[in-house]
Amino acid sequence: MSLAILERALELGLIFSILSLGVYISFRILNIPDLTVDGSFTTGAATCAVCTVQGHPILGLLLGFLAGCVCGLITAFLQTKMKIHALLAGILTMTALYSINLRIMSGSPNIALLNTDSVFTMIPFTFLVLVVISVCVGLLLFAFFKTNTGLMLRATGDNETMVKSSSINVDTMKFLGMSLSNGLVALSGALLAQYQNFADVTGGTGMMVLGLAGIIIGEAILRKKTIGFGLASAIVGACIYRVLYTIALQFGIPATDMNMMSAILVALTISIPYLKKVREKENA
Repeated sequence: MSLAILERALELGLIFSILSLGVYISFRILNIPDLTVDGSFTTGAATCAVCTVQGHPILGLLLGFLAGCVCGLITAFLQTKMKIHALLAGILTMTALYSINLRIMSGSPNIALLNTDSVFTMIPFTFLVLVVISVCVGLLLFAFFKTNTGLMLRATGDNETMVKSSSINVDTMKFLGMSLSNGLVALSGALLAQYQNFADVTGGTGMMVLGLAGIIIGEAILRKKTIGFGLASAIVGACIYRVLYTIALQFGIPATDMNMMSAILVALTISIPYLKKVREKENA
């Protein structure tokens, strides 16, 4: 594998690390499997692509993030106010977002960004730009989760009953967490659109599994269960996953099989604690 291929793999890993950070908030902090991710990722990419074509790449990233926040708010509304199961709420929002994303893209399934200015053409040091963005997002999240609001958000995922007894509005915390989660997911999609010079309406397929794979790989390496190490594991794991993905392609594994392999990896890793308990009972 050449240095150029490795660098591109790490660049993509840094973009997807922001996706993993978003998934980390919903999956690890709030303990909610949020399938909105597959739709909000494309929403961020579509919104950013439309703005970038009009000559506003930085505004596109900001609006992509805000569009993702709105997606998260919709899912949180379905969960908290309509009393729809969290998994079903995410599926409903994701399904609706397919049509919404097509409308954002004016009915076209994709938007090309060739010969348009982007963050990566304005600042040619692509790898450095992505490192700065990824690290800054991680540090901002770390600082946020150390605030009173951040601690209340973490407590909501740990023990919802205790939080309610402490006069903390659980619904508000879910609105905040789901909004921030999908905002980061959409920001990742926006960055990917500018990086690859196109946005596609099906570009979010499998992003939930990809985000989880990054988190799980990172947690296997950084084993400490603190919030700092958790955020770091999302960033490091996403980069390692992308490098492993690239190596697998170099060995001739079809790209069409990679989503299946990612799903198997996530399923096996999540099942490890249960399998250990079964083995201990058998040996007892």
